[in-house]
Amino acid sequence: MADAVDRNLAAAPPLADEAATAPVPVRPSGVPDKVLRIVVPLGMFCLAILAWHLYVTINEVPHYILPSPVLVAQALWNDWGTLAPALFVTIKITFTALFLALVGGVGLAILLVQSRWIELALFPFAVILQVTPIVAIAPLLLIYASDTQTALLICAFLVAFFPILSNMVQGLKSVDHNLINLFELYGASRWQTLIHLKIPASLPYFMAGLRIGGGLALIAAVVAEFAAGSAGAGSGLAFRLLESQYRLNIPRLFAALVLLTATGVAIFALTSFISWLSLRRWHESAIRREN
Repeated sequence: MADAVDRNLAAAPPLADEAATAPVPVRPSGVPDKVLRIVVPLGMFCLAILAWHLYVTINEVPHYILPSPVLVAQALWNDWGTLAPALFVTIKITFTALFLALVGGVGLAILLVQSRWIELALFPFAVILQVTPIVAIAPLLLIYASDTQTALLICAFLVAFFPILSNMVQGLKSVDHNLINLFELYGASRWQTLIHLKIPASLPYFMAGLRIGGGLALIAAVVAEFAAGSAGAGSGLAFRLLESQYRLNIPRLFAALVLLTATGVAIFALTSFISWLSLRRWHESAIRREN
């Protein structure tokens, strides 16, 4: 029996030769995947525009009901002198409110985590501001604010503030307690633990709040202008939407809507890129895996 086993082992090919001759599975490279991520959404977007154009053309829909993409593009080109300043006003309010929300949200989150008494005293007010509809606050802000632009800025700030605060608080509280105990074991102070452990560990939560707050700041700026009203110099895209509606200039209304949508997509892309840059080397959500 031992001789038979030896003969079988001798007849079997070496494992190294099997590994060398076996077909190696080839994984798709990252280049096609990146191309697909760009080509597929662009293709679907072009198909949607084509379907829109065909629907309007075949059914002969009046332009004051639903303009064709060609008319919207023409309105965007012809009325750019009117829409561009309004777009700049909306972008300025959005990014100013987002910056203030970042500073205020992160600062207050640190205070809330560092002191239980401060959290119990102030966090309910943040929740109240969040759940109160911004449309109900806007008329009051027009009374107390110095001008309309300040009222719009406050409205956008209030909407973008809570997501950043809530995510940052959750991130600061989600640090591994074993690491906190290790810092305490080595005699680190509360501020050293905060700076070197809690803030870096809460970065993924902060980036999630940043993406949410960026979109909400734009939405709040538009909704606040709808509620508060603004005309003449310093008017944003929301007023141009209302103006186009009142004048039945529907192509210009769609052009303003396209600018608002493009602005929102750009803000989301920018915040997502910042998140990727911050997390791509160490966090599981941004590290690319082979499987």
